Amino acid sequence: MMENAARPETSDGPGMMRRGSNTGRSIATALVDRAGETLLMIRQELALLRAELREKFSRTGGGTTALGAGALIAVSGWLALLASGVIGLAAVMPAWLAALIVGLVLSAIGAALLYIGKRRSDMHSLLSRRSLRDGEETRIRERFR
Repeated sequence: MMENAARPETSDGPGMMRRGSNTGRSIATALVDRAGETLLMIRQELALLRAELREKFSRTGGGTTALGAGALIAVSGWLALLASGVIGLAAVMPAWLAALIVGLVLSAIGAALLYIGKRRSDMHSLLSRRSLRDGEETRIRERFR
């Protein structure tokens, strides 16, 4: 009984218990503290993510710029080659006919490449064969219900 007298249990209201000289905290206070810590941790993680993304984009930004500049220069070189082809043909035929022939040949090559690319990127080729087979089985089952 003397031990209980040395450290009496007292209640300061609902959810608040105190033992002896220890200062007790309510569950609500502890939950508020944890929520604040969680929000702080989320903010810190988002700040870290932003810093990492900035660093990665700054690295890739230089590569992207070089890639764009290289593509522009390559296209310029291609146009110079086309002009030299037209000029070369213009030595043996009228200039307008040489430009027309080069334009038609390049248009035909471009159209063929577009056609091949479209056929290869057909939606059915993007789906797995298993998905297609499962879809067909589902349609067949629905027909016979």
